[in-house]
Parts: sequence; C-alpha cells; structure tokens
Amino acid sequence: MSERDERRSLTEGLHRLTLEERLERVKAFSGLSPEDVNVLSGKASLPLEVAEHLIENVVGYFPVPLGVATNFCIDGEDILIPMAVEETSIIAAASATAKWVRREGYIRTFTQGDLIIGQVQLPNVRNVAYAKRALHENREMLIQLANACIPGLIARGGGVRDLAIREVPRASGDGMMLVLHILCDPCDAMGANLINQVCEALKPRIEQITDERVGLCILSNLVDGKLAIAEVVIHNMDPVVAQGIVEATLFAKSDPYRASTHNKGVLNGIDPILIATGNDWRAVEAGIHAYAARSGKYQPVTDWKFENGDLIGRFEAPIAVGIVGGVTRVHPTAKVALKMMKIESAADLARICAAVGLIQNLGALKALSTVGIVKGHMALHAANLAIAAGAHVHEIEVVREQLNEVLKVEKKINLSHAKEILERLRSNESNVH
Repeated sequence: MSERDERRSLTEGLHRLTLEERLERVKAFSGLSPEDVNVLSGKASLPLEVAEHLIENVVGYFPVPLGVATNFCIDGEDILIPMAVEETSIIAAASATAKWVRREGYIRTFTQGDLIIGQVQLPNVRNVAYAKRALHENREMLIQLANACIPGLIARGGGVRDLAIREVPRASGDGMMLVLHILCDPCDAMGANLINQVCEALKPRIEQITDERVGLCILSNLVDGKLAIAEVVIHNMDPVVAQGIVEATLFAKSDPYRASTHNKGVLNGIDPILIATGNDWRAVEAGIHAYAARSGKYQPVTDWKFENGDLIGRFEAPIAVGIVGGVTRVHPTAKVALKMMKIESAADLARICAAVGLIQNLGALKALSTVGIVKGHMALHAANLAIAAGAHVHEIEVVREQLNEVLKVEKKINLSHAKEILERLRSNESNVH
C-alpha cells in the first residue's frame, strides 16, 4: 500500500467508529497535536473571558457540531474538510459525492483576482462632470493617502491598488450619485475593517476636492474582483442521471424560486467551512447572492453540462475570506480547522469552499433527479427524531435503526414513530427486569 493509500485508509468508514477512534484517525491524517485534539473534543475551548471581548453581553455558548467531510481530493491533494453545521445529511452527502467524484473524475480549483471593494458615496452630486474630473485628477494622491492609513497591510505586500468612479442614478429619480470604489488587496485578511478605515479616512479629502458631500463610507460584499472557481469532471456518466442533473440546472436558470434553493444547496457546503474557520459567512452569502443577481435576474452560481460522456460542473462566485485577524486569530477551533486543511493563504480557503459547494450541489441534484431528496435525508434524520423523542444516549442508536426500518415500509417517519418505538423499547426493558 502506498503512503497516499495508507493516509486515505485513515478516513474510510469514519462514521462507523467511536468518537475517540474518529479523533485519533483525524489526528493522524491531519498531523494534529494532542492540544489540537483537545480543542476538537471540547476539552479545551474559547475561554469565556476571551468571548467576553468578541461580542456584547456574553452569557455563554451555543455549541454547533463540528464534523469532517471525507474523500475530498482537490487539485490532487487529499483533504479532510471540517464543517460546523446542525443540518442532518450535509456531511454525509458531501463525503459520498466526493468519493464518487474521486473514483470517476476530478476536482480542480483556482481564483481570479484579489481585490476587495470599499465604497465612498457622494449621495446627491450637483456637478457630476466637475466631481468626476476632480477625483480622476487626484487619483494618485488619494491612493497614497489611503495606503498611508494601512502601513501593516502595505508591509505584507497588500494595499490599495486603484480607484474606480461609478455614476448611479438615485432611486428617487431626482439626481445622480457618484460612488468611488477603493480597490484593495487585503492579502490573507478578509479586509472589512481595513477597507472601512480607508474609506472613512478619505472622506474629508474627497469632500474638499469635489466640493460635494460624502455620505456612506463602507465596504461592499459584492467582491466581484475576487472570484473563487471550482470545476468538476466525472467520466463515463450514466446519460439518464447526467441529463437529470442538466435539466435541474436549466430549471434553476429559468426560475428564481428554484435558483434560490439551488444556491442554498451550494451554501450548505460553503457555510459550515466558514463557520468552522471563524469567517463571516453572512458576508460571503450576501456576496454570492448579489453575484447571482448581477444580470438583473437571480441565477444559479453553478452550471452543469453533459458532453461526450462527461458530466462537467462549474462554480464561480466571490468568496472573500481571511485566515488572519478577527475570530480566526483568537478562536482555538478556527485555528485547528485551518490546520486540518493545511491552509496557507486566504485563496486556498476560498478554493476549498468553492469545491465543497460545487460537490454539495452535485449531490443534491443527483438525489433530486433520481431517488428524491427525502429518502437519504430522512434516514439520517432518524437520530434527530430519536433525540427529540427523549431517547437517552444508549437508546439513540436502537431507536434510529428501528426508525429506518419503518422508513423502508412506510416511506416516511416522524416524531410519533420515534416516541412509539422508544416507549416499546423501554417497556420491553422493564419486562426483562
């Protein structure tokens, strides 16, 4: 067995292992330290005295399960994907679909551009031509002033690269706004605080040179100059399955009601990674949804085609993430999650998010166009029903197995089924004793 096959074997059948055995496998696969494992297991976590300084009015924690998606080979590298999520079936679906792709095809990723956007708004411009000319003539001075505000970023090789001027008609119909875009390379930071600082610092000078009032100074989450792209190719596809996936994509392209749910499925893969790594998943979601609507009609952010026996999928959208600063710097679990994926740059993290989002979308479309989404989801949902019915830890697995037997016969399960099974189980145990 090669060293690569030996590493892959560590992640086989994780769902059948005990929690302790699973942690040992993850430790060996990812090269984690005993301290890292303590973080993952909850023995060492974010101290409350630190949490006190992250948000206001801290009273405790709201734990979310952290799991790992297996079988991912992205750009030729085997990776365990940490995912913090509460929804049943997401990790199982990602792992199963990634295994299929690894066996029959490949995943490749890349990024395009590295600039985030800050916006300085001139809300009601009296002399548009004069203001635009003033901003253009003072472009170099404004860039120098902006970069003087962020010496640390400049030292790391980043900084403001360019300015762009946009004319935006006022929604009220009574005039024109100008919006100055500050285009900045944040290196490995998400960059929100940096770009906000720059925009506000430029405000008085922009008012001075344009003789116009400046309104909002704030970043944009539509980071269309910093795209993450993933592509999947699966060879020798069953034409019926492939055509079903293509038809599902055409449905999303034609109908924004479907496109919304289509893209939510993509984000099922992306958001849990962002949460696990301490990134602002709300900002990324806002950017992806805005990018999906950039044509004026809300569209899917993935595309699937069937060509010459191959199923070909592509994801393209802005994913602005960071691996330095903010929660990623202070939260121990976020640090371990980045270490597990061997992340060396923000671009690495964005690429992995794109790949997992595309794989998650593929798994959902395959299920929808073949057996339907309910069958697999409900089978995995059985444990949730067992817990909701009041099953103790030692009873959950028995109730889950019996619920799955009911599902095979009745094609559905609910809380009443779980309660009946649990009641019967306890009744049998009391009779035995």
